Amino acid sequence: MTAHQPTLFEGSKRLVYDEAIEMTLQSMQAYGPAHEHWGIAWSGGKDSSATLTLILHLLETGRLAPPKSLTIFYADTRQELPPLAIAAAAIMQQLSARGIRCEVVRAPLDKRFLVYILGRGVPPPNNNTLRWCTRQIKVDPMTQALAERLDELAGNILMITGVRQGESAVRDGRIAMSCGKDGAECGQGWYQQMLPQSKGIRGRIATLAPILHWRVCNVWDWLRIYAPMREYGGWATAAIADAYGGDEATEINARTGCIGCPLASKEKALETVLATPDWAYLAPLRGLKPLYRELREPRHRLRKSGVELLKDGSIAANPQRMGPLTFAARLMGLERVLSIQGECNAAAARLGRPSIDLLNAEEEARIRQLIAAETWPDGWDGGEPTADTPMDTVFADGSVQPLFL
Repeated sequence: MTAHQPTLFEGSKRLVYDEAIEMTLQSMQAYGPAHEHWGIAWSGGKDSSATLTLILHLLETGRLAPPKSLTIFYADTRQELPPLAIAAAAIMQQLSARGIRCEVVRAPLDKRFLVYILGRGVPPPNNNTLRWCTRQIKVDPMTQALAERLDELAGNILMITGVRQGESAVRDGRIAMSCGKDGAECGQGWYQQMLPQSKGIRGRIATLAPILHWRVCNVWDWLRIYAPMREYGGWATAAIADAYGGDEATEINARTGCIGCPLASKEKALETVLATPDWAYLAPLRGLKPLYRELREPRHRLRKSGVELLKDGSIAANPQRMGPLTFAARLMGLERVLSIQGECNAAAARLGRPSIDLLNAEEEARIRQLIAAETWPDGWDGGEPTADTPMDTVFADGSVQPLFL
């Protein structure tokens, strides 16, 4: 005789965090009915995956009244950690089997992370002067997808997100000031009307973060124990929790980002994955972060050599700024990425593990096409010297300090 498994709503055997589940339900009951159409913003990470599967469980069990339409927006940056990308693919198959609309949101081909760097020649992003990645590969595509979906709908849409207190110190400060906005009560999630304010969707979107109050242990238990159970949907979420370190994960180290993120000081997310025996074969991915760092070096880039006049006739504030990657650097970077991918996939084939897809055939072909067409970012023509070339110093006022050899 098997032991009886307690359910989320069972009374005498309620989960420790049952109150958190109930508060999520109350949040959805408070704001969901005011919107005929719902969307769920899903990144494939722990919080948005917990939100997605919990909301669907509440709908499937009749505890939450369904909207007129429900759309899942999966933000596919093409830079996610392999375990998360693989789990997301499995969950999307489950969504399809249930007849739930899921839109995969990607940046246009030429603006994808590696195509933009290796094809167009834009240097990898940094935290100081060139942080272009989040907006370009995640925010802008999602905004466009929302605008297109709204064109198909009458009325507004409630976007449900997985934002939680504790997920980010910066974000927490914003939540602390905003959790009561638009009449939201404490514990009912972070509800805001009129967001975002982008062209085409202004005033037609409200956002709700119904697991705002969840602790990270609540997320782990839901993803690893309950969501995979048949009575809660049988979702393929256990691997998501394991990607963050499983039982050893904490709120502080439960962070993920792009593979080899150029903006992160330490590669905590990837190292957490590689510490798991099943994913240790992906160790060559450690080579991405050093590659991005190397591509920012002067020897691989061009530099403006003198006074630069802007379109309005003024002098550029940084007349000798470093710019795009040389063609040689782009080809070197391309071969390094393909080599890393090849090493991982050779090990995957040998061990019977999933292969990875840093660059697919379409992206590789486009990179080579852009290089062959001698493509440069706006404002550059390739006639500029490499950034490690000794030259006179030109100041913002146009004055010159000669180079003394």
